[in-house]
Amino acid sequence: MKLFEWTFGIIELFRERLRAAAPAAVLAAGLAVLVPAFGQAGTDLVFGTYAADKPTVTVKKYQPFLAFLSGRMSEELGEPVSIRLKIAKEYGEGIRQLASGEVDFARFGPASYVHVMKENPEIRIVAMESKNGAKRFKGVIVVHKDSSVQSVEDLAGLSFAFGDELSTIGRYLAQEYLLDAGISSADLHDFAYLGRHDLVGEAVGAGKYTAGALKESTYKKLVAKGVPIRVLASFDNVTKPWLAASDMPENVLAAMRKVMLASENEEIVRRISKNGFLEGSDEDYDIIRRAMERSLAF
Repeated sequence: MKLFEWTFGIIELFRERLRAAAPAAVLAAGLAVLVPAFGQAGTDLVFGTYAADKPTVTVKKYQPFLAFLSGRMSEELGEPVSIRLKIAKEYGEGIRQLASGEVDFARFGPASYVHVMKENPEIRIVAMESKNGAKRFKGVIVVHKDSSVQSVEDLAGLSFAFGDELSTIGRYLAQEYLLDAGISSADLHDFAYLGRHDLVGEAVGAGKYTAGALKESTYKKLVAKGVPIRVLASFDNVTKPWLAASDMPENVLAAMRKVMLASENEEIVRRISKNGFLEGSDEDYDIIRRAMERSLAF
């Protein structure tokens, strides 16, 4: 399994100090940062996620926020905090990493949260992402821009592209929506699981599949790039949880939660969660559990 890793925290702080320092003071600035880092205990964390988009896009997306989080947590804990990013290629590997404690915290989709809780019930919710102050947002079913299909019912006898087999939008919620419209796998001419959301949208745009399910934000990005797709239907999803491994120390968890819940007005945070974070509970994901059970009939 190929993994992608990136480190944030004290190195980023070192770079900022170097950029700000005059040439003659570069060495002094470097020592001012590095000596405390080596001279006192620190907290090293591994953040895990999976590649719902290209790994390079994922790194670029998380880099500013993880540097911000490590800096604020360093202030809260009174010691250096560094964060290393580990990207699993597939959803299942990411779930295993958090359940086993191979990573210390993670950002998952709702269905992955349900799966990881089955593997390790001691996983804790740090916070949930906010969408305009709420915990719901949209998933979409798309067709080609020029498709004659006008309703989900019209998909009978045609083809459908799903995302990862463990994806909330890309599988479970989409299959529940199709079932509610009277469409099961037996009613489709063909269907497949393509993995990433962008691959689903691109496949529909290329005419390889009649329709597909993906997250609304990816749909908008693809349309902006010129991929010829349009929305056929939309459905509710629950915002993503940020999760802590069962063995994360309570003081580290408390510091992380405090920083995240207080960060809604930070521009750097909006690159990850446009409206900051909210307190979350296990019950928030009951609608996902229902969809996962319902999809068994697909």
